Amino acid sequence: MTTTVKITSIGNSAGIILPKEILEKLRVSKGDTLTVVETPDGIGLTPFDEKVARQMEVAERVMRENRNMLRKLAQ
Repeated sequence: MTTTVKITSIGNSAGIILPKEILEKLRVSKGDTLTVVETPDGIGLTPFDEKVARQMEVAERVMRENRNMLRKLAQ
């Protein structure tokens, strides 16, 4: 599915209006929270998942605390 959306002003911020079809495909509705993920192909939107968010926080902390060891393992 390819859809174009327009950036619009929302107060002092900017936002996009997602068409009904996209909301249905994501299984979200007005007021729900989405996760924005940078991928090699661009930006992805997924419904927010508290469990995944906690796992990502732990993974980021481990990577930050063990940066040097992970760098050596990657070599």
